[in-house]
Amino acid sequence: MGGEAHHGKRRGNFIQRTIDSLAETLERSLYAEQFAEERGILQRLDPRVKLVAVLGFIICSAASRNLPVVGAIALVAVVLALLSRIPFTSLTPVWIGMFVFSGLIAGPAIFLTPGPSLATLPWLGWHVSSYGLRSAALLILRSEVSITFSVLLVMTTPWIHVMKSMRVVGVPTTVVVILGMTYRYIFLMLQSASDMFEARQSRVIGKLSDSDARRLASATVGVLLSKSFQLSNDVYLAMQSRGFRGEVYTLDEFRLGQNDYIAIPLIFTIFVSGIWFGLV
Repeated sequence: MGGEAHHGKRRGNFIQRTIDSLAETLERSLYAEQFAEERGILQRLDPRVKLVAVLGFIICSAASRNLPVVGAIALVAVVLALLSRIPFTSLTPVWIGMFVFSGLIAGPAIFLTPGPSLATLPWLGWHVSSYGLRSAALLILRSEVSITFSVLLVMTTPWIHVMKSMRVVGVPTTVVVILGMTYRYIFLMLQSASDMFEARQSRVIGKLSDSDARRLASATVGVLLSKSFQLSNDVYLAMQSRGFRGEVYTLDEFRLGQNDYIAIPLIFTIFVSGIWFGLV
């Protein structure tokens, strides 16, 4: 109760809104990582199998020209999410964001693609092409399939295991190290920014003017940029002093289990079927 009253009291405060946004981002990332500890179907698979499967399904949906086939692959993604205990509340924002983004790109094709006219927009006189509508639907559905499988991989697999799996499938070490360090230290910088704004908040009396708020945001960005450069140098020197020579090693060893031996032929069958019927 007290926390809610405090949050509502400072709703219009620039610094408090920033702190709340940073805290929400950190909480969302920690909440997502908890799904990797569930006992769902994807959590039980070897990370290498999951990564190859996700890449295969994405390639299959991208190569398919058949809308029902892409829809079937989307259904597979939804079923896997249910069996992996991933709530739709975690996927819905991703679906909506991708729908809006891909819809803005695919929308003009509905009216510009030549083909039989299905309807005409009133006042504008634009004709809705059947071919254009199918092309737009295909692009949007492909995008939704790709983002869904990508999110499922990240939410059901610890990030360090995703990185190691990328090395197994041949992704260059430099790319893997950059991704791993970026993922780790972006949250560190978020926490640092939250601490800076909270420290500033404890020294503010009254409400900041718009100009003061902009100056505070600019100063914070500058300090964070300086900290990030200093931190990158310190971290690299620390890694070198501990024997880092370009390759990252983990204590976890991947081993295929019974679930993997069952999943591999099933995934292969779905992939081959999707490619075959999608290109027909």
